[in-house]
Amino acid sequence: MGRVRLEAITWDRLGDLLAERLLDLKPADGGSWPRIAFDGAPAARPGDLAERVAEALRIRGRPSLAIGAEGFLRPASLRLEYGRQDVDTYYDGWLDSGALWREVFGPLEAGGDGRVLPDLWDPATDRATRSPYVQLPPGGFLLLHGPLLLRHWFPFDLTVHVLLSPGALRRRTPEADHWTLPAFERYADETAPADTADVLVRADDPRHPAWRG
Repeated sequence: MGRVRLEAITWDRLGDLLAERLLDLKPADGGSWPRIAFDGAPAARPGDLAERVAEALRIRGRPSLAIGAEGFLRPASLRLEYGRQDVDTYYDGWLDSGALWREVFGPLEAGGDGRVLPDLWDPATDRATRSPYVQLPPGGFLLLHGPLLLRHWFPFDLTVHVLLSPGALRRRTPEADHWTLPAFERYADETAPADTADVLVRADDPRHPAWRG
């Protein structure tokens, strides 16, 4: 990432500002459901920001559905086929992008019915979640959060990347998960999310974020 001017902000204020921005967001495909990415490594906790925005939208009378990409991982037999710490598989093969297209993005396309599956697979139990479908009304927002999202060509109408510097990412990632760090180095090199996202949030100090948006 080159030199980017970021503005200090609080998390609460950031949630409010993002919600205000979303109120006028129109889907690029002419559909009824704006689709927003909250992208970031697990240590950056992009889901926390997605939930803040969901609450800020609720207060403003707009429905939303926050979905974690971890609910659409492939079964362990596929994720761990080449071992429990295979970086290439983590990068390319853990996320069931086909299921996300089928169960989340497809129903929210122009002409879709808005009937979305909030999760499909529980990686802890390695079983189907059997969660019921959720009806997202027209004008409702999809808030999808998780790591490595911007490399899949999902049809997002707005992208938010929560950035950690390499040092902060290493410090805040549990040691047992340090084997995943090369995947995020590759992601930064190949996708450059800090440069390409519509909104950039730097969260090296979790108490004092800064943003550009």
